[in-house]
Amino acid sequence: MSKYIPFILFWTLGIIWGANFIYMKWSSDYLSATQVVLIRVLFGFIPVFLYAYYLKVLKIKHLKYSFHFFIMSLLGTSIYYFFYVKGSALLLSGVAGAVSGTIPLFTFILATIFIKEQKVTLSLILGILIGFSGVILISKPYNSNLFETNLEGIIYILLGSFILACSFVYAKRFLSPLNIHFAALTTYQLGFAFILLAFITDFSGITNILSDNHTLYGLIIGLGLLGTGITTILYYYLIQIIGPVRASSATYIPPAVALFIAYFLINENITFVDLIGTILIFSGVFLINKKRA
Repeated sequence: MSKYIPFILFWTLGIIWGANFIYMKWSSDYLSATQVVLIRVLFGFIPVFLYAYYLKVLKIKHLKYSFHFFIMSLLGTSIYYFFYVKGSALLLSGVAGAVSGTIPLFTFILATIFIKEQKVTLSLILGILIGFSGVILISKPYNSNLFETNLEGIIYILLGSFILACSFVYAKRFLSPLNIHFAALTTYQLGFAFILLAFITDFSGITNILSDNHTLYGLIIGLGLLGTGITTILYYYLIQIIGPVRASSATYIPPAVALFIAYFLINENITFVDLIGTILIFSGVFLINKKRA
């Protein structure tokens, strides 16, 4: 049974991340990007802290690594979330989800540069190329009207994807060797992020979110509890057991999930090109996660 755990967690991450785009888009109608990120981090931090406290894995001695926790709070939380919220506010949720599929490409490039033991295999390269070609088809950069109208949003998502890819590689290189329990690492990362966000966030109009219960619950539960707390724990766990590149390939699934949600919830058009792109994305996931010889 244990051999199936990475597979189950891999797909769980992809599905939750895919649902995040619609929650970010809804929330951005009522709140600023930093307000959305602050609330998301707060409700992600609370259950993670309680879980780590229950396991008794939080140690005062860990504070000597505070610099690494702070860097991860920026790369893996604050900046990455901020760019994604900004992009999701400007793009159709399906397009935002599709462009997010560039994360494994950035991770692959950074890992081969900065992680010595990261080996380049044919299946890994083919998986990256095939999966990324699916992302290109879904995001439709060749559509001049879409590209011109949403260039800023696309850039925000690409920047967020690059920043998150940096966090995968940073965690592998600097945090994994510390052998700190992933629940503790998650707590430190989100805790540092919340402290920073609490200082820089303008709270004006933050109560606007109370006018829409559906969006409020989506932000607290969808983005906070699930999309931040649970997925951050799973992220660290996958990094430890299958490495940064293979773990980050879970980000190939959100484009398909985002398209599915967009079609059924807000009537975005799903075309034949979108279907082909989705098939390519899943093919890339399969190739990236093949056992290496």
